[in-house]
Amino acid sequence: MHPTTRAVHLGRPPHEPDQPFNEPITMASTYVAGGDREYGRYANPTWAAFEEALAGLEGGEQGARCLSYASGLAAVATILDLVGPSGKVVAPRHAYLGSITQLADLEMRGRVKVELVDISDTDAVVTACDDAALVWVETPTNPMMEVADVPAIVRAAHAAGAYVVVDNTFATPVLQQPLDQGADLVLHSVTKYIAGHSDVLMGAIVTRDDELYAVLKQRRDMIGAAPGTLEAYLALRGLRTLPLRVERASANAAELSRRLADHPQVREVRYPGFGGMVAIVLDSGDAADVVQHATRLWVYATSLGGVESTLERRRRWKTEAATIPEGLLRLSVGIEDVEDLWDDLAQALDVSAR
Repeated sequence: MHPTTRAVHLGRPPHEPDQPFNEPITMASTYVAGGDREYGRYANPTWAAFEEALAGLEGGEQGARCLSYASGLAAVATILDLVGPSGKVVAPRHAYLGSITQLADLEMRGRVKVELVDISDTDAVVTACDDAALVWVETPTNPMMEVADVPAIVRAAHAAGAYVVVDNTFATPVLQQPLDQGADLVLHSVTKYIAGHSDVLMGAIVTRDDELYAVLKQRRDMIGAAPGTLEAYLALRGLRTLPLRVERASANAAELSRRLADHPQVREVRYPGFGGMVAIVLDSGDAADVVQHATRLWVYATSLGGVESTLERRRRWKTEAATIPEGLLRLSVGIEDVEDLWDDLAQALDVSAR
């Protein structure tokens, strides 16, 4: 099946008389003993439906399996827990701030060694892989929109005996399937594009490695980082329209990137050529602050991937990398009419020039 068909049909009850179209919300902390579930921290039919659908989009026909989590950062923490004491993690210098913060905390406490690299510099990443235990890839990167050569990095990491995880939050499985490129694990902040409506906090990990799956599930069971049942239901409902939303957001982002490149207030446009995420660089942090407060349609917000368009100056967060320009605005392009989005953004840019 094509991705659009998978998104609509996977994770549903069987086509039998009187069966519901959608997997119901199962509110249960305890199950009758003797089966596979036993307890609400171990399994839930609503989670299972979501996990089947996301695994299918990331490559389920080749045996992919998914684990859902209470948040994207809960999934991040579970993966980082795979690294043994003093193991080395290679990670992008520009990446989701929560991931970078967790790595910094683990390094400060002597749990891991971290080497941050320019993920778009393949030679540098390959060199860093030599003694790594885990190679963390984010492509495109947050917020600089750098793109990694995943197959080349996978080859170098596997030659060194390291696992490779790819954060696929920005690209989504509609545009990129890292498991098909050799990655061991795929990470999603389901909060973003997968759920897509800014009303769910959730994460997920997908893998084809049965041993890794078993280890990660055991960790989830013990730590209790499982998602809420309502959240899983909403995330699956959002996933049904993921291909359509990504298609529209991508078309809008491509058109806005083209227009922004000609705007006199925009010093640089960073767009990887796919997806709904764009970064623009203005002359100063003050100018970027003006823009994010001057829009009427675009929402000033730190999250992304919803049907509505949002924007944010990333260096307002003091722990962001110093290599991110002060005047960088990250744009999460939604599914609104592109002319309305452009009119609002252009008038805000004009305000910043006064």
